[in-house]
Amino acid sequence: MATNTDAGNSKYVTLVSSDNYEFVVLREATLISPAIKSMLLSPMREGQTGRCVFPEIHGLVMEKIVEYFHYWYKNRDKTVVPDMEIPVDLCLELLVAADFLGLDSKLLS
Repeated sequence: MATNTDAGNSKYVTLVSSDNYEFVVLREATLISPAIKSMLLSPMREGQTGRCVFPEIHGLVMEKIVEYFHYWYKNRDKTVVPDMEIPVDLCLELLVAADFLGLDSKLLS
């Protein structure tokens, strides 16, 4: 059984959506988000457990964010990267969530 210290240093973190869907994600891939990075590096509960709860982000939106984290991580060293498909019906919610998580173009360039 993992202790809180073990979970805080794990290679993976758990992101939890408002509707309680849990996504286990490579920690390094999530660190592109300044908000998540701050949460995981803090002495607060998230930093100790490696579990970040987002009561303002719906599961479908979180799923797409997690997909983006993996997409970014996979392509982080490439200069030519294909566009990622984004469903039109999620665009507004994704934009709000991306803003909240600090995933803006200044950070990614």
